[in-house]
Amino acid sequence: MALSISVVVLLAIIVFLLVRKSGLKAGHAVVCMLLGFYLASSSVAPTISELTSNVAGMIGGIKF
Repeated sequence: MALSISVVVLLAIIVFLLVRKSGLKAGHAVVCMLLGFYLASSSVAPTISELTSNVAGMIGGIKF
């Protein structure tokens, strides 16, 4: 659960920065957000969730 909250905060910061600095229009950000909501309710959602969990586990397992 903590991982998903962190990802949401990170993605929100990235979208905010893209809107402010890189010329991403607010309408484009809304479309991306809607796409996320529709993906979350689709049959692809478990696969995406598993993929992000695996990537986070790989990143967490890196020894510096």
